[in-house]
Parts: sequence; C-alpha cells; structure tokens
Amino acid sequence: MRVLAIDPGFDRLGVAIIDRVAGKETLVFSTCLTSTRGTPLPERLGMLGNELSTIIKAHEPTDLAIETLFFNKNVKTAIDVAQARGMVLYLGQSNGCLVHEYSPQQVKVAVTGYGASDKTAVFSMVKRLIANAPEKAHDDEYDAIAVGITCLAHLASGR
Repeated sequence: MRVLAIDPGFDRLGVAIIDRVAGKETLVFSTCLTSTRGTPLPERLGMLGNELSTIIKAHEPTDLAIETLFFNKNVKTAIDVAQARGMVLYLGQSNGCLVHEYSPQQVKVAVTGYGASDKTAVFSMVKRLIANAPEKAHDDEYDAIAVGITCLAHLASGR
C-alpha cells in the first residue's frame, strides 16, 4: 500500500508518500510545494496541481489521505484552502486513489495519542514513528507525514 498524504494549502502544500510493507511504514518522498504570493489563485492552483500530478505519476499511490479543512476566523483563506483541497481531491480521484479524510484532531490522536497536542509534539512523534523522516522540514511537510501515518493506522485497524 502506498499513501499520498497531503496537508492542504495554496501558499504551501505539504506532500508525503508513505509505503507500508510487511507492517512497517517507510517515507518514500516528502516535500512542501509552494506557490508565488501575489499571483492569482487560479495560476497558483494550476502550478501546485501540475507539480502534484508529476509526483503522483512518479510514485503511483493507491490511496490519498488529506486533512479536512480547519475553519478559522479568516474566511477568505479558508475558501482558498478549500479550493486547493478540491484540486487535490480531483487529482487523487482521477489517478485512481481511494480517498481518506482526517480532521486535525484525528491526526493528533493517531500520532501522539492526544487530540490537543501542539505541533512540537506531533513533529517529535513523526520523527519517532517514521525512521527516515527529514530532520528539518516545513511544518506543512511534517503535517503531511502525520496525515499519512494517520491513514495507515486507520486502515490497519479497519476504521
């Protein structure tokens, strides 16, 4: 099983490819895709979509795991992130991936055991759970890896 895990965004899009072979999770690839501020949103989404499409074709994931939208007070940002999520969902579906969505709280529980964990705790556990996790990376990249860990945990337990 190979999971494409996404921390959605339009400024930065966290991406991870995680394999599970013989019950062991291995990070195959991770990155943080960025778009240029000041560029119109359709162009930003197009650029991110093209880069993500290249990653999907190179790694051929079977599943897509994506974090659900966390709605904060900034409605415009939430709408733009929702549009980025839509683009990612489309790419996953059009490439034959089974789609799994997880809330930020579900990710925290799966990775740390506590739904109100802070980012430091999540990133620390990511490094413990995935032996080849990058030592330094953008928050979005670690978040994507955490989403992938969550997906594999849920699939293993039959949830």
